[in-house]
Amino acid sequence: MRRALHIAETGSRTLSYVLGMGVIGLAIAVGATSMGPDAIARWTLEVFGLTFISLFAMLIYAAVYCWTRMNQSHGVEARRTFWLESGLHAANGVSTLALTYTLLGISLGIGTLSGQELTPSTVQSVISQLTDHFSLAFMTTVVGLPTSAVLRALLLISHARIETQKEELCGS
Repeated sequence: MRRALHIAETGSRTLSYVLGMGVIGLAIAVGATSMGPDAIARWTLEVFGLTFISLFAMLIYAAVYCWTRMNQSHGVEARRTFWLESGLHAANGVSTLALTYTLLGISLGIGTLSGQELTPSTVQSVISQLTDHFSLAFMTTVVGLPTSAVLRALLLISHARIETQKEELCGS
């Protein structure tokens, strides 16, 4: 029972971190653009799609959950290493997802070109579909790779901080 409560507490704390980062990210997006939060949400759903957003959010949650557990594993180095490695795999999953969707968007765009006859009357609609697919392709990379790098940095720097603190305690 105690273990289940610990997992629930960690999950709740992780959700708070992720939602807090989401609110800060939304505030930055509102400040950097002329769009309101509802317009940003609609644009995000339109460009990325529900599947990418869901997988992206799950991987971010997994990486932050591992970071939280790593920080809670006081004095147990094997456990801390396990959570570090797990978190790094989740962070790498974010970059893999971004690159996979980049290739998917490019493939869909090329498929759009090959599936339609290009005439002066159809060129406008073909280019519109092509740019929609390419928008997905490049935006997933623009968002996914930096997010992955931030998650990896968070995990590795936190692990190094814990190790340094441990050495300072043992040395004094």
